[in-house]
Amino acid sequence: MFSKTYLTSAIIVALSAQTAVAVAAESTPEENTEVIQVKGIRGSLNKALSIKRDEVQIVDAIVAEDIGKFPDNNVVEALQRLTGVQVTDRGAGEVSTVSIRGLNDVTTTVNGRNIFTASGRSVALADIPASLLGQVNVYKTRSANLLGSGIAGQIDIKTQRPFNFQGDKVVLAARGIYQEQAEEIDPNVSLLASTRWESNLGEFGALVNISYAETNYRDQSVTPGAFVPFATDNPTAPYGAYERIFLDHPDVAENPIWEAGLDQGLSNQPGSTIDINGQPTEYLLSRDAIFQSDYTGKRERPAANISLQWAPNADSEYLFEAFYNGYRNQSNNALLFAYADAWWALDGADAPVTFDGTNIIKERTVYSTSGFTSGDFVDAKTDSYVYALGGKWYLTEDLMVKSELIYQQSEYNESFFAMRFNGGYYGLEMDFNADDGLPAYQYLDNPETADIDESDLTRADAWTVADLYDNGAKRKGEATTLKVDGEYYLDAGIFTKLMFGARYDARKAEESARDITGIGSGLVSSYDAGLINTTTGFFDGEADIPTSWISADGAYIQAHRDEFREMYAFPAEQLALQKLFEVEEDTVELYLQTDFETDLNGHILDGQFGVRYTDVQTDMLFIEKDTFVRSSDDASTTKLLPSLMVRYEITDDVMVRFAYGETLRRPDFAQLNSNINYIEDTTNKGYGTASGGNPNLKPTESKNYDLSLEWYFADTSSVHATLFKREIEGFITDFANLVYYDGPSAAEDEYMLSQPDNASNGELKGAEIGLVYFPDNLPTTLDGFGVQASYTWLDSTQDIPRVENGEVVGTDTTKMFGVSDSSYSVVFAYEKENYDMRLSYVWREDFLAANEARAFANPLGIYRRPETSVDFQLSVDVTEDLVVTFDATNLTNEIYQSYYGDEDLYNLGNAIYSRTFALGARYSF
Repeated sequence: MFSKTYLTSAIIVALSAQTAVAVAAESTPEENTEVIQVKGIRGSLNKALSIKRDEVQIVDAIVAEDIGKFPDNNVVEALQRLTGVQVTDRGAGEVSTVSIRGLNDVTTTVNGRNIFTASGRSVALADIPASLLGQVNVYKTRSANLLGSGIAGQIDIKTQRPFNFQGDKVVLAARGIYQEQAEEIDPNVSLLASTRWESNLGEFGALVNISYAETNYRDQSVTPGAFVPFATDNPTAPYGAYERIFLDHPDVAENPIWEAGLDQGLSNQPGSTIDINGQPTEYLLSRDAIFQSDYTGKRERPAANISLQWAPNADSEYLFEAFYNGYRNQSNNALLFAYADAWWALDGADAPVTFDGTNIIKERTVYSTSGFTSGDFVDAKTDSYVYALGGKWYLTEDLMVKSELIYQQSEYNESFFAMRFNGGYYGLEMDFNADDGLPAYQYLDNPETADIDESDLTRADAWTVADLYDNGAKRKGEATTLKVDGEYYLDAGIFTKLMFGARYDARKAEESARDITGIGSGLVSSYDAGLINTTTGFFDGEADIPTSWISADGAYIQAHRDEFREMYAFPAEQLALQKLFEVEEDTVELYLQTDFETDLNGHILDGQFGVRYTDVQTDMLFIEKDTFVRSSDDASTTKLLPSLMVRYEITDDVMVRFAYGETLRRPDFAQLNSNINYIEDTTNKGYGTASGGNPNLKPTESKNYDLSLEWYFADTSSVHATLFKREIEGFITDFANLVYYDGPSAAEDEYMLSQPDNASNGELKGAEIGLVYFPDNLPTTLDGFGVQASYTWLDSTQDIPRVENGEVVGTDTTKMFGVSDSSYSVVFAYEKENYDMRLSYVWREDFLAANEARAFANPLGIYRRPETSVDFQLSVDVTEDLVVTFDATNLTNEIYQSYYGDEDLYNLGNAIYSRTFALGARYSF
């Protein structure tokens, strides 16, 4: 079922035959070799403007300011300054997620080749080092010759090739990056060596580009937990004063007592009631816990690119490229967690304090409560390889054909080892929102035990060894791809060029995992001292919270994992990874596209229209966890994707564009898993719970409209504005249904089944404005000053079915996840003959990031507060060949925060990430 040996052999034979035919051609092509000669900020912006102006599609670009000098630590950070691009998910020393106009379903290609990480459909963009890149194009519209996946857009990363240079070129770059929180200096080094030469067989070129980046990081966060209801000081039986009201109670006639997971949450108005045994009962809202995390680690990213070019004559060119990127990450997370819902040992003098005009508790003190610390160690590794062999041939003056055979493989391995320490606390004094979303809380010392300080969280004799977690995962993917593209220049009225092509992709993906938990015992003080990790100096004094505690040392338990596995009596057979699924997906794509051009009132009207046909055959084999039941499914789709672009030059410097296109987002392989996991009703809700994937998922489809106006009023200056709309059908969202299943008791029971479904539709519309301006005729001191600025406005809606007891009872309209209503960036640049500098400010408005689990009383949506990034770069040309650089990121040392629905009342997460300062040098000859 999963063998492609014969097919791959046939592809190689076909390519070889095609190459032999192409070499025999003797026509003379037009010169198309691009020589990149970009230096400095102004030069790179000028090159980017030329790309935007010349492309038929709506494209924004970033071009390296010099060979080996991309303007940021990684590609993701650089992209945030482009119009309509936002970034998020900052952590572990970097930003990792890119969205285009609010949507993060982005297709990423390297030199036009679709790439992926492990079993996923996309690549981890942050894994591609910036030092290997020459240019990044962001396609906001899509012509038929581009991939149809990725409803947000397509990012094409271009690496260097030897024919980009006139002759030999060597560039050596090194930077030391100081991570302020980790207090470490990290190396980031790269080397590019390129040459080209003539021989009797034609012209040859060879290039090697290698890179290594290391990052030590420390992320710190503190979070008050979710909201749940509590009784007041005048409770209804069977509850006592200030007792937590769980969803169900054996002495209450009708369960669940209150409805969790409401879009707006339970009412926070004073006097609000819930029904307990027929009695309307007032309640208070407070937190179930408070916790904080100290996440440290070291990440390494080795990467390499090899490019070989051969032009035997003016009519043909051949290319071999190999691209490797690796990822190594070892991290330790020290967690401190306290339950904040104790009611059984309240002091009458410590009545809770509520926010004015609400029933939400702001401050409270609890006694005889408990909690835990945990330390975990994650060892993760990715190796991804892409090999490409191709050629380009001018068969006649009017016909060009190019082809590539691509093979790629990617594997991700992860091990997770964690241990909990359990402990009890004398008391906990909490202000859940003491300072603009930041909590303040302290552990209390028992005044009756003078010889023991119960508030000291570093006492080993206060903790007992508890749960041990041993998890692992392996994800693999590989693909063999054959692409054939052609261009035929026409002399047929307004039609100037015909483009056509075919793409065949044979993809495999599989995942395996293990998940083991055991219970330990004994005081921490009775174990080897190496087991203990002590956190100190937590949160930089930004909040009145505990700054030191002990937890299991992740590296220690990882190093002694065999001893702990034996101590916890883990069965040997459970340590092996169990395969979860295998997927084979064959994709056939064909496209036909034509360019057109005509004169309209003395000005050029041109554009292109085409259609892309895609047929995807997906065969899936899933293995049910624990029972090893195997099941097969098919998730095949066929789609025709039309596209149209019209461009009109109003004047020599002003043009307007209109684009229409259709794009797809295919479901992830794991979302297609047909196996369902059933959990019996253990809390007297009246039904069990179940979850699984859905093999009947279809691609999400988007119809895309764009209208832009662009004015290029100087060589390095322009302003553009775009209106756009995305009509999206079949968003994949979790959908709950009430089902019946014969459980372990052999009786048919009700289960609330949560599965992904194409249950939501949405619309995204907006506008974006961009400016690049380097004024002329400035005074000598200011000459070289320029500004790059952009603003994006978005309006999104998403219709999601509202389900109660398994029945659809209506529709909720919400914002789309990850969409900020507005965002902007301003970059001030200053460039002189021997130096240039840049100060950038990027801001995005708050946005709906995710939904909370539907088990709590707070509003369902989790929002991120507005996010800001201020960065600085400086380059100084010491000599013609030597450049010294200084860079700084996150200069304002932002606290990143989240909240539920109302940020003043429902504060949630608070995190600080490192500022970085980097000093580097780049030498080229």
